[in-house]
Amino acid sequence: MEPRCSSSCLVFFLLLGASGFSQSYAVEVDLKDASNATCLYANWMMRFLIKYETNSSDYKTTTLNLSSSVTHNGSVCGNDTQAAFVAIQFGGGHSWGINFTKTNETYQGDLITFTYNTNDTAAFPDAKRKGPVTIVVKDTMGPVQLNKVFVCHNTDFIEAENVTQIFWNVTLQPFVQNGTIGKKEFRCRADTPTSAPTVTPTIANVTTASITTLSPAPTTAPKPVENPETGNYSLKNGNTACLLAIVGLQLNVSQDKPLLININPKTTTADGTCGNRTATLKLNDGNSTLIGFTFVVKNTSEGGQKFYLKEVNVTLLNHLNGSVISNAGNNNFSEWDAFLGSSYMCRKEQTLEINEEFQIHTFNLWIQPFLVKANKFSTAEECFADSDLNFLIPIAVGMALGFLIILVFISYVIGRRKSRTGYQSV
Repeated sequence: MEPRCSSSCLVFFLLLGASGFSQSYAVEVDLKDASNATCLYANWMMRFLIKYETNSSDYKTTTLNLSSSVTHNGSVCGNDTQAAFVAIQFGGGHSWGINFTKTNETYQGDLITFTYNTNDTAAFPDAKRKGPVTIVVKDTMGPVQLNKVFVCHNTDFIEAENVTQIFWNVTLQPFVQNGTIGKKEFRCRADTPTSAPTVTPTIANVTTASITTLSPAPTTAPKPVENPETGNYSLKNGNTACLLAIVGLQLNVSQDKPLLININPKTTTADGTCGNRTATLKLNDGNSTLIGFTFVVKNTSEGGQKFYLKEVNVTLLNHLNGSVISNAGNNNFSEWDAFLGSSYMCRKEQTLEINEEFQIHTFNLWIQPFLVKANKFSTAEECFADSDLNFLIPIAVGMALGFLIILVFISYVIGRRKSRTGYQSV
């Protein structure tokens, strides 16, 4: 018999947070089958950061929270042949849903569908585009045993198409066995941080790439005594690494007062997606700092292909209740480029300027977002700042200044001679 949501199916909300923070509501969904037994249980908190275009052609970012009036029309328990589905509707025409698939032993999240309605003028004032906007993104949750409850207290986030979905305090179990929620827990990666294997850079496999223009480092705040610790991060497709990154990260925030934040690899978890032409690395440092890097592949005029860093997004969170303190993004980068099949390396400090208030300093960078083989970095293309030719810059500048001084001296001598000739004629 088809499972149904009986009268005991429940959605309720709990207001969290203290004065001064935006309201965050927890939502609980307890689906019952025809025999009034629980077949799906979910309890979680979430909010959305959405960047949208205004009528003046600039971009704003709005925070969309779950409202106090949420419905769950369309939620389905699922069975051996049908996917389970959790759907909620809230606010001025917004909706969110996720479907779960199962095997004989495991379940996992599949697709997340989120629709926001820019006709909601309270959330999207002066929006240029009117009406519902839908995005579909693959859930990053891996397989979980059917008799276990998935638990993730720490903050996790998914980015796609100008939308950042932020989740925390998640407890869920689709396909509940015999109406009894499991006693054993499966913890998410954010709750159990682990360090990626250390990869030691070597000089033997480094070649020099083309010159890269670096943004000047901001002078709004003094540098701390110590540079950030270098972290090792990786993404895997099954048991094989598909993205490798070694980098020390320092966030420079220049708002009410300058603030420097060193990203701590010991408390940072890595997540993201690998693809043939797009890859995303998402770093979560202790549920307080979220940084997302997006890489894409481009065709070159020589007929080859290169990858490069295209977009960076930064979000600062209150780690107690997930409220957003500040966020920024820039999708117009063209940095860290190297030929496809190679890696990119830059040991010297570089600066990525997100906007006037956010900059990211990188140290000891080694990145390969595509075509990783045997879980190892490929031959690296080195940034110009690291190359042996870098010493030519001060020499060239010195020669130019010397040539300028000679020109000025010659002009001075010629001018003096003309002056003396003029006096003799008188």
